[in-house]
Amino acid sequence: MRTTTPETVAELIASQWGDHRPGLKYADGVLSHHRVAREAAARAALLVDLLPPGAEPHIGVLLDNTPEFPFWLGAAALAGAAVAGINPTRRGPELARDILHTDCRILVTERIHLPLLRGLDLPGVRLLVVDEEGGEYEALLAPYAGAKPGDAVLGPGPGPSSRLLLYFTSGSTGAPKAAICTQGRLAAAGASLARHFSVAPDDVHYICMPLFHGNAVIADWLPALVGGAAVALRRRFSASAFLDDVRAYEATYFTYVGRAIQYLLATPPRPDDRAHTLRLGFGTEAGAVDAARFAERFGVRLVEGYGATEGGASVQSAPDTPPGALGRAGADDDLAVIDPETGLECPPAVLDARGRLLNGTEAIGELVNKGRSLFEGYWRNPDAEAARTRDGWYWTGDLFFRDPDGFLYFAGRTDDRLRVDSENLAAAVIENILARWTRAAAVAVYAVPDEVAGDQVMAAVALREGAVFSPEGFAAFLAAQPDLGAKMAPRYVRIVKAMPTTATNKVHRVSLRGEAFHTCDPVWWRPAGEEAYRRLEPADLTALLASYEAQGRADLVGR
Repeated sequence: MRTTTPETVAELIASQWGDHRPGLKYADGVLSHHRVAREAAARAALLVDLLPPGAEPHIGVLLDNTPEFPFWLGAAALAGAAVAGINPTRRGPELARDILHTDCRILVTERIHLPLLRGLDLPGVRLLVVDEEGGEYEALLAPYAGAKPGDAVLGPGPGPSSRLLLYFTSGSTGAPKAAICTQGRLAAAGASLARHFSVAPDDVHYICMPLFHGNAVIADWLPALVGGAAVALRRRFSASAFLDDVRAYEATYFTYVGRAIQYLLATPPRPDDRAHTLRLGFGTEAGAVDAARFAERFGVRLVEGYGATEGGASVQSAPDTPPGALGRAGADDDLAVIDPETGLECPPAVLDARGRLLNGTEAIGELVNKGRSLFEGYWRNPDAEAARTRDGWYWTGDLFFRDPDGFLYFAGRTDDRLRVDSENLAAAVIENILARWTRAAAVAVYAVPDEVAGDQVMAAVALREGAVFSPEGFAAFLAAQPDLGAKMAPRYVRIVKAMPTTATNKVHRVSLRGEAFHTCDPVWWRPAGEEAYRRLEPADLTALLASYEAQGRADLVGR
């Protein structure tokens, strides 16, 4: 492993030159570290020639986890450009908005994603299809096959302050915001994780989470670069193929987000579940119950962490971290749990013998970094930046509580934010889509806890006079909306006679979240894996609450 902290990611890419050990493993073969650097250098040279004069040095990457994704990450680093990771679960105008908002003049994609782009108005955006029939992409690259790192750069070239990533993260303000990540911050983050997890050249980092998401790049790809480890790519996460991949690639480390651990635990147990090379998993939202089950079944320790793509705050786990807690504040952070209404610090949590929170109303607040923040802003979104850094503090938008020993516990999202299966969603965006339903007079969208980790989408709907709720009609309406992302559809739909409001005529989301399923109003739901909505009957509610209890999350319902 490196003994000094690199200043840029470009330095890390260039350091692979001449290293002929295996560096990238994937379904069709193995490439050396040197070959990966060579491919990145060729694309950097192509990028420099393709970008129009005066254009922002931004490229959109709409790819699954194929070798082309790290090639283009490396190319951007070497050239001094930035990659905007484009989320393929976005649809229609929302997808076009992401590409255009980040000023991408080049969009790198593959044939499997071309249907998503069909019919979109993307003026000034050049499309590069990496597996296009006819060999046009290969022909474009051919003249640059001899390029080396440093041969082609934009402007003054890459430096610590050069933008490298524009990664989307959404919040209560509506449309996703593109968080700016510079080469210097990313290189330092990779070095920190490589030290923390003792990443060595003989490690293999299995990347099964999507590379358009910050988790895979920051917590998996970058530490491997710093430690000189190889990476192994899975095009898309597959629970059934996980162990086979781990064995085939001799993987030692992986990252996860959201429900990935639950999906792995749902696979049929095998006698050889512990016959593998994995030593560690690092991620978020596994849940204490499933983390323990994973360790017992697979013999692999899961380390839960907290750290936003924006870099504004981090929570670090330690050996003495109690079950359910994420850890304490990072070394450079001055974290506090603040009541956003008063600006005062919340009192410590009172926990019973089972670790359940007894004073949630007083103890839960927003996690705030009152000290030095690594937040580097949002691309072309000054209002969102100002909201994030109001009063000179960094407001995470996440709810936490802190025990008397200083350990921090995640408690959900602030009012208009949801995190569904590792994706951050904005309630306002979903509300705007549901409001198109002709039978709806008013709609409110809010988070309810998922049984295992994160949130699920719940919608309260007040119907127009004389209208009745049709589960089939509502499902057909959702299916017809081109901009309804794959994870935006409500799991639960509550039909209200009138929308509850505050004294200022705002929707009273606190009461809606607090009541959750415990209401006399009819609630319809679409259980995981089912296509149709059906009534949430008393027997369903009993079974649902039992599943929360089994996962140790019953106290979150109605919080």
